[in-house]
Amino acid sequence: MSKKIGIMGGTFDPIHYGHLLAAEECRRKLGLERVVFVPTGEPPHKRGRRVTSAEDRYAMTLLATAGVKEFSVSRTEIDRDRPSHTVDTLLEFIAEGGRAKREFFFITGLDALLGIETWKEYMRLPRLCTLVTATRPGYLVAGLDSLPREIKDALELVEIPQFAISSTEIRSRASKGQSIRFLVPHLVESYIESCGLYKS
Repeated sequence: MSKKIGIMGGTFDPIHYGHLLAAEECRRKLGLERVVFVPTGEPPHKRGRRVTSAEDRYAMTLLATAGVKEFSVSRTEIDRDRPSHTVDTLLEFIAEGGRAKREFFFITGLDALLGIETWKEYMRLPRLCTLVTATRPGYLVAGLDSLPREIKDALELVEIPQFAISSTEIRSRASKGQSIRFLVPHLVESYIESCGLYKS
């Protein structure tokens, strides 16, 4: 049998409990052996906004997932000397596996998924992975009908308890010196504070 591997891409600026909950629910409901978090290096969709350094975002992701044996963190996109694209990341993961049988599930947010037609070579993705996105329990997901049929056929929706947490809100609170306790893991909170991240 092939191993089922989840790949969770994101800026993770910073990573928070919403990301971790989504990864765990996808792992459990889809029967994934593990979930690999892949912080973006130079995110092409974030141009025009200041993004925290890749090394800081990588460190926070390591701290957030420490001690969870089913979670790991990859430097694949951080070490890439060009903008990060999902299709390139998937091809690298596939190449790394050699002849090993592995099935990949790319976990992404709904907003990102609905903009998939702006992604590089997005029509190749259904041949490389199952696309996974989170939905709120009991809610119909608007906008999916506009996606190409091949994308919809490769899509898996996973219902996840709603966590009203966003990285944008966390950055805003941290910049004002407000508490971010219980929004991010304690080690991530300490890292942000000690490094002075998000201060104006």
